[in-house]
Amino acid sequence: MRILCLVLLSALVALASAAWGADIPFAAIRDAEVRLATIGYRLATANAALCDVQRPGTGLQLHTLAQYQPEAREQARRFFGFEGPIAVEGVAPDSPAAQAGVAADDTVVAINGAPLALPSTPTGTAMLIAAEQQLASLPSAAPLTLTLRRDGRERTLRIAPVPQCRSRFELLISDRWEASADGDMVQVASRFLELGDEAATVIVAHELAHNILRHPARLRAARAGSGVLAEFGRSARLYRRTEDEADVLSVYLLANAGFDPMAGARFWRGRGKSIGGGLLRGRSHASPAERARMMEDAARAVGATALRPATSPLIVTRDQPL
Repeated sequence: MRILCLVLLSALVALASAAWGADIPFAAIRDAEVRLATIGYRLATANAALCDVQRPGTGLQLHTLAQYQPEAREQARRFFGFEGPIAVEGVAPDSPAAQAGVAADDTVVAINGAPLALPSTPTGTAMLIAAEQQLASLPSAAPLTLTLRRDGRERTLRIAPVPQCRSRFELLISDRWEASADGDMVQVASRFLELGDEAATVIVAHELAHNILRHPARLRAARAGSGVLAEFGRSARLYRRTEDEADVLSVYLLANAGFDPMAGARFWRGRGKSIGGGLLRGRSHASPAERARMMEDAARAVGATALRPATSPLIVTRDQPL
């Protein structure tokens, strides 16, 4: 795991300042992004019943040339076989897309017969977000078609999606302990993958819980401060409440997806206890010991019921002001 992380961090430097002919580890980047997307897909589909806003769950991990630095795009085009702006970076195992025969390096031409509605200026991830929104706008459980191109030939595949919480999952290539949720996206730093799948899943579940509980929108509505201001007074109390709630709900999300509900408590009593900086420090978060205790209590509550998906009482609060 540590070797993978170091490769990814090297990739960050390479992608930021690559010269023609540089050796950029695209394979390691793909493996990490698909690994994160697979964790997210499993959590978001298993907990769809807890989400009032859903999207089709396909298991697709898309990417675009525009998300790579200009100096690296020709290498990315060759490595991934791009034949258009948007392509399949990978597919979650046993997902609807995998079952339909979608494969890594297929270029996406159309969705339900409609060409991709992409912005005219291909900056950053704008094209990727537009393609994801086009998919997300479709009924969550209705069959859809993808027209794909590979080696100059097009084919159309029919996919039978499953309902999924409306969140997409993005890897941030970084050596910092960072993770965030904005209501539509969950972003997790590559460094967390160094700790193994269980730890990464705990972090993804926590951020997904923020989206399910509409914390980003509710914090904005409450005019909570950001940055340094989030560490003081009323803002600190609001952020602390949302962080505690996300910890508790994450235990339900883990259990519903077939993960060990004690994984969160185990993480905060183990490696999480010694990780400093980023999301693991400040008045907006409980101490590792407190987080472990809260999550252990939630795991006991989940274990006391055989109902799946188990639903936390917190779900009914998501429409209420903070």
